[in-house]
Amino acid sequence: MGDKSYRILAINPGSTSTKIAVYQNERQLFSETVIHKPDELLHYKLMIDQLAMRQAAIMSSLEEANFLLAGFAAVAGRGGKLPPLKRGAYRINQAMVDFLTYRPIDDHASNLGAIIAYSIAEPLNIPAFIYDAVVVDELEEVARLSGVPEITRRASCHVLNMRAISLKIAQKMGKNLSDINVVAVHMGGGISAAIISKGKMIDVITDEEGAFSPERAGRVPCRQLVNLCFSGKHDNKSAIRRMRGNGGLVAYLGTNNALDVEKKIEQGDKFAEKVYYGMAYQVAKSIGELATVVSGDVDVIILTGAIAYSKLFTGWITQRVKYIAPIEIVPGENELEALAFGALRVLTGEEKAHDFIVSEKISREKD
Repeated sequence: MGDKSYRILAINPGSTSTKIAVYQNERQLFSETVIHKPDELLHYKLMIDQLAMRQAAIMSSLEEANFLLAGFAAVAGRGGKLPPLKRGAYRINQAMVDFLTYRPIDDHASNLGAIIAYSIAEPLNIPAFIYDAVVVDELEEVARLSGVPEITRRASCHVLNMRAISLKIAQKMGKNLSDINVVAVHMGGGISAAIISKGKMIDVITDEEGAFSPERAGRVPCRQLVNLCFSGKHDNKSAIRRMRGNGGLVAYLGTNNALDVEKKIEQGDKFAEKVYYGMAYQVAKSIGELATVVSGDVDVIILTGAIAYSKLFTGWITQRVKYIAPIEIVPGENELEALAFGALRVLTGEEKAHDFIVSEKISREKD
């Protein structure tokens, strides 16, 4: 890295907040979570409509903290719902911004990460990057089969945090990530899991395919789901909302807050305990499922995300999967750090950034 110093702004938009941080090389100088109130968000139909509001909030936070834009070397934004990408860094260009603005794969808060990063960086003539986007896809071909020819399995998970933590744990073990097999589980509002084999994420269990979570229904019986969709109770939008946003703990217990659920359990609520235990039970099943991808040759299991702070929840999982491999519990989300460190590796020449190009095939599919 030498003696050169790089100041990097990292931006991670979430559904109800925008997290930002400033790093000087690997040292964090500032971080803040800007909360967007529900009544404020009601005014916006699509995520892209929130662009000006969110960018203004970021600029206000930086100004209050006395950070001048002229001092930044790069901006890193969370990668959104783009076509399948390789792991690592992508330089944000106008083609990426146009795709996320007008033709995103899904209307998701993460789409704003690249757009905001580019809008800040471009006038300053500094690079903007995304890193380990949610759509990183390194699946083996056999993993793409769904059982329905019209439906192809695609990778979509919490790649950014999973890979960053896996790299750290590999280093802690005195090994390179390319030398080991890791099952990583990110447990937040949605729960996803992945098997990283020799550095490559060869299979995943998305937040629609595995454990239910605070807000997601997870894997549900196909026939009952089809019947529900055609019951007359739901249109397309409300059916999706039932599965994503109003599923899981919200559906069973009326809250997406794991701390609230644990309070209910402490107060003797047996149904809350059953549901919470059921969620841990399903996470353990996902870990066992992914272990079979490498024939049980797993070097470490990583539990991360906000729910990993819960000793009760991680304890239930540990009881069921400790026979597979040692377990590392790394609570929280390290996504801002992962974004900044990824951008830093590009700036120092340790990694090269990919170029984002929209193929004609993808263009036709989206049009």
